[in-house]
Amino acid sequence: MQRLEAWPRPHPGEGAAAAQAGGPTPPAHAGEPAGPREPSLYTVKAVFILDSDGRRLLAKYYDDTFSSTKEQMAFEKNVFNKTSRTDSEIAFVGAMTIVYKSSIDLFLYVVGSSQENELMLMAVLTCLFESLNHMLRKNVEKRWLLENMDGAFLVLDEIVDGGVILESDAQQVIQKVNFRADDNSLTEQSVAQVFLPKLILLIWSFLPCR
Repeated sequence: MQRLEAWPRPHPGEGAAAAQAGGPTPPAHAGEPAGPREPSLYTVKAVFILDSDGRRLLAKYYDDTFSSTKEQMAFEKNVFNKTSRTDSEIAFVGAMTIVYKSSIDLFLYVVGSSQENELMLMAVLTCLFESLNHMLRKNVEKRWLLENMDGAFLVLDEIVDGGVILESDAQQVIQKVNFRADDNSLTEQSVAQVFLPKLILLIWSFLPCR
């Protein structure tokens, strides 16, 4: 099996800057980098939550390792088959490092490259679980997750953006999610305050005069 490329995603101008400094540059073909691996902000490849039958409930992929939904779901099924009956918290599938946690009828997964720091991935997983635990009032299970899916996506977006870890403190995540929810509520209220009086006047204008 061909080993997937694990070199960090280049930033604009990164290759030229490395060449001028005499440092290593990413290889042009798949395989291991020739020199030491440079640190990358792009830590997380995917986050997904499956039910107890291995069906997808929530998923976000942050690179093109699995470019189609079919490939993603085949990967998720493979991961589920390898992890659903074990007590471990970490697995290695192909060129991926996967940390995971089960809760009642849910399985939560965070995926990184084979060279990624497991502690960083575990910090994301812990933050995700604790944030959902708070949001779902300690009922981290399928029924409540499905009823609060919008909130679950907001939580995930506060933790990881484009594969970059933004936050690993669950309390900070909950505060940001609550602020966004309050902000959306205020926006809807402001819209109602502007248009409701106009709507009432419009309705009155069509009523027959007495």
